[in-house]
Amino acid sequence: MYAVIETGGKQYRVASGQKLKIEQIPADIGQEITLDQVLSVGEGSAVKVGTPLVDGAVVKATVLAQGRHKKIKVFKMRRRKGYRRTQGHRQNYTEIRIDDVTA
Repeated sequence: MYAVIETGGKQYRVASGQKLKIEQIPADIGQEITLDQVLSVGEGSAVKVGTPLVDGAVVKATVLAQGRHKKIKVFKMRRRKGYRRTQGHRQNYTEIRIDDVTA
């Protein structure tokens, strides 16, 4: 069984046992969290799509780690003007493992 969830302004297709990195959630490592923003649930050829959410559908996950992605460089330049700016950014993330998908 799989589900499409929304968290942190992004949508993810998840299945039981899957690990993924999502936008940071304030939770402790090892804590079980409940993701209730389920947009659709499917198993085989049967798909249930919500309007906008599926009633009673819940995805349970366990927090594995809190961390930061690799640094990216933001470089701005205006040609022939002597204008150059370099900035770095590291986005925070929460790594979770999907334990159960229930509809």
